[in-house]
Amino acid sequence: MSKKILIINGHPDEESFNFGLSKAYCKAALAAGAVVKIIEIRALSFNPNLQYGYRKRTELEPDLIEAQKSIMWAEHLVWIYPVWWGSVPAIMKGFIDRVFLPGFAFQKKENSVWWDKYLGGKTARLICTLDQPAWYYKWVYGSPSHKAMKKLTMQFVGVKKVKITSIGPLRLSKESYREKWLSKVENLGRSML
Repeated sequence: MSKKILIINGHPDEESFNFGLSKAYCKAALAAGAVVKIIEIRALSFNPNLQYGYRKRTELEPDLIEAQKSIMWAEHLVWIYPVWWGSVPAIMKGFIDRVFLPGFAFQKKENSVWWDKYLGGKTARLICTLDQPAWYYKWVYGSPSHKAMKKLTMQFVGVKKVKITSIGPLRLSKESYREKWLSKVENLGRSML
């Protein structure tokens, strides 16, 4: 049976290197026999503001309902995005706030600090671009976006196996550097990792 992979691209610019990475992963995964769906967050029609928090329900737009269906369908989630200000782009954060809701991704237990995780059994790969060396982001800043996405988002909702690929520094990089990374991401897609 083919592995079901969902690529979620969080970059707001379709001409970015992140879109090249997405295409490289997708092409290789399809060639290896996977079934692939893609969500380009920039192309969705939705309000990224969780206006009332969890106090009052904000109705989901059709694009977000489809996104939830794709997330439930997938066995492996591949997030591709740039790290900006130690975090993810605003549109991607809004997507997470609006899609990974109680009742869909998790549910707090009554009279308890604990919660049920609804997205168990899935795996994930985070492919992130940086304007600094990956080692610098890790050792000087502590990789805040990696921790937020891996532990406080993916693992919070039950995705236990989360691997991270950090690509940087991308700013001022040469074509050969980018080609090398496109090849590495193709290998990830081919391996369906």
